[in-house]
Amino acid sequence: MLIGEVRNQVDQIWNAFWSGGVSNPLSVIEQITYLLFIKRLDDLHTLEENKSSNLGIPMERRVFPEGKDDQGRSWSDLRWSRFKNFEARAMMDVVADRVFPFLRAMGEEGTSFGVHMKDARLGFSNAALLAKTVDMLDKIPMDDRDTKGDLYEYMLGKIASAGTNGQFRTPRHIIQLMVEMTRPTPDDVICDPAAGTCGFLVVAGEYLRDNHPALFRDEKQRKHFHNGMFHGFDFDPTMLRIGSMNMTLHGVDNPDITYRDSLAQEHDADAGRYSLILANPPFAGSLDYEVTAKDLQQIVKTKKTELLFVALFLRLLKTGGRAAVVVPDGVLFGSSNAHQELRKLLVEKHKLEGVLKLPSGVFRPYAGVSTAVLFFTKTGVGGTDHVWFYDMQADGYSLDDKRNALLPDDRQGVLPQPPLTDEEHPKNNLPDVLTRWLRRDESERDNPRTAQSFSVPKTEIAASGTYDLSLNRYKLVEHTEQAHDKPADIIAELRKIENEISEGLTKLELMLK
Repeated sequence: MLIGEVRNQVDQIWNAFWSGGVSNPLSVIEQITYLLFIKRLDDLHTLEENKSSNLGIPMERRVFPEGKDDQGRSWSDLRWSRFKNFEARAMMDVVADRVFPFLRAMGEEGTSFGVHMKDARLGFSNAALLAKTVDMLDKIPMDDRDTKGDLYEYMLGKIASAGTNGQFRTPRHIIQLMVEMTRPTPDDVICDPAAGTCGFLVVAGEYLRDNHPALFRDEKQRKHFHNGMFHGFDFDPTMLRIGSMNMTLHGVDNPDITYRDSLAQEHDADAGRYSLILANPPFAGSLDYEVTAKDLQQIVKTKKTELLFVALFLRLLKTGGRAAVVVPDGVLFGSSNAHQELRKLLVEKHKLEGVLKLPSGVFRPYAGVSTAVLFFTKTGVGGTDHVWFYDMQADGYSLDDKRNALLPDDRQGVLPQPPLTDEEHPKNNLPDVLTRWLRRDESERDNPRTAQSFSVPKTEIAASGTYDLSLNRYKLVEHTEQAHDKPADIIAELRKIENEISEGLTKLELMLK
């Protein structure tokens, strides 16, 4: 958790960018990302220098060349530790005219650090703003992984609060819930085909640090963690830079964060490669058949992006691989042939384990769409026995556009300590979701259909012929006089009605299309 002083520094520099004419939050964090990258290059060079000096051996990896360039200027001026002491105008000249061209050259050469810097540009001309930003970043203890990660997460939170740019971020507590439910292991190969800021990959990495610390004492597992475990794809160069830096600041040395149009490119090279997929992909509507990867069309013949992404996940997963993915409600009950075929595929050919119905306001203020999380394992030979359903009503925050916290910080999230009381549960269902999920093959099988979670046998789902997975198709509402004694019960009933209306409108929209 960032201390208040650091938060205030970040707020001050953020306001300075705005007053300096950089008003797009995405542009602000992109510029800060460049500067953090420049600082990291100097830190790496210093580390190599110290290693060379202490061991009496030549430097293995020199980031900055020795001597002077062809105009007689010292290469050492490009280092953060050097130019941070320059006067503001001189600093601007060095950074804009020499450091950024150096970054672009690194990108063209394909170095592991510079791969996302091919079109890097300093996006402002205010020398005082640059000097202030460099001074602020230099004062933050960036040698501490937790501080670096929290700093970046705090800045990414400002993107989420900026409305239209917020689609790049899934709420962190929802990510943490999905990660806790899938339980990554040190041997997993994890992929997010719509990575954005790499939030899912970051949280998966933090889960492994907390739950499997021994992996860092095993050379093979440690190497896998830093070089082979994490894979993220996106087709937005800005997101690639931000996501890559997010992973770096959270202590992953060499993640695979690459440019890819996941629905358009063929996937022969990656088919069956990943053991865990965590994703909340964008659902833009429809794509033309001509621009959609043919291997996905072979799984499900459709133009709908929400169905193509699920087909993509099945294509990328290895046999036995598992997935937790956010989908719009239409995937659960859409009546088209493609919708029904995909649901049948998940139930009959693979192992569909759970459907977590999310509150309709969980992605506000920038999206009010109703969504759910699908949990499934790729088997190719079936395996679905019972499907576990959970009707999540609250995530700790108000479900309007303000998204105000309903509980103190230490009572939020998936694992509050001590556990939530019965009075706190209606405001934050996340701990209960995880607890019940872990019992889905045991006591959850006995829950009545009036409970917040219950299991439905595969035979019942298949009997409809449409393989409908909407929670309200199977949930029963208990109508008693006592049920309306408390205002909370009335609110719960109204929310159920709201969900039913939302599903009905979505079905009507699909029929009209």
